[in-house]
Amino acid sequence: MPRQLAVVMDPIGSIKIVKDSTFAMLLEAQRRGWTLQYVLPGSLGLRGGEAGARLAPLSVRDDPAGWFTLGEPVWRPLAAMDQVLMRRDPPVDADYLHDTQVLSAAEAQGARVTNAPAGLRDLNEKLAALLFPDCIPPTLVSREAAEFRAFAAEQGEIVLKPLDGMGGRSIFRSRHGDPNLNVILETLTGNGRHLAMAQRFLPEIAQGDKRILLIDGEPVPYCLARIPQGSEFRGNLAAGGRGEVRPLSERDREIAARVGPEMRRRGMRFVGLDVIGDCLTEVNVTSPTCIREIDAGTGLNIAGLLFDALEASPDGP
Repeated sequence: MPRQLAVVMDPIGSIKIVKDSTFAMLLEAQRRGWTLQYVLPGSLGLRGGEAGARLAPLSVRDDPAGWFTLGEPVWRPLAAMDQVLMRRDPPVDADYLHDTQVLSAAEAQGARVTNAPAGLRDLNEKLAALLFPDCIPPTLVSREAAEFRAFAAEQGEIVLKPLDGMGGRSIFRSRHGDPNLNVILETLTGNGRHLAMAQRFLPEIAQGDKRILLIDGEPVPYCLARIPQGSEFRGNLAAGGRGEVRPLSERDREIAARVGPEMRRRGMRFVGLDVIGDCLTEVNVTSPTCIREIDAGTGLNIAGLLFDALEASPDGP
């Protein structure tokens, strides 16, 4: 009987298949003979304590004119699946956390979920980097404007960001004496109600913000350097950055070796590290991207490496 894969993702009709890593995973699973099931957005839930969702049979094709076909959705228990991929994008808000709780219930009932729901709850993508203090730039997490102003005075030039963003959204570059710093802090912290993060600005961003992918804690040998364009300081592709595939440096491998075992221990089977210069800045666990760009530049099949790992797990797929 074919293996069954359920995918929790953002609406499949709105993705850009040329750069969507979840789509690469679906293509690979289908190529291997897996039966695909699409979790209708918003349908995860519990019936009589049983975790399930409305699942629609899914077929995919690498065709921008029409890349998917869905069948009729039916409520099914997630424990009936051989693998559940949790690939929803941030923000990790209350709805996201509730979905991970449903997925934890599914795990308890026998489902195998990638990445592990408990890890998705525990590992904020900004704060997780602080688990590796020897790898990160000087960093402050606070609600207090005075703390951030003192940090700017100490570091000179800083980058400020919310804890729940993605794609370079709401990231600010500032410096000691910047007349806009107070309003930036008011915006990010909601006048002191919310935590935000500041890190020393790394001028190496001009050479790119590198995305390093880990599979079961082991690095893919190439990364995607996302290089800012024009007057933009953010390298994120969503912010207009240009992608350049590069082999990992010695320092990249050191960081991966430092972070990988902890990610593996927490059941984070597919992880994206953001590295600027010699510093780790973020640990992406919700829906890491860049598979398709790295594959296109190297001839690798990164989704294939992931499914090799999933199929080789001791308790089976």
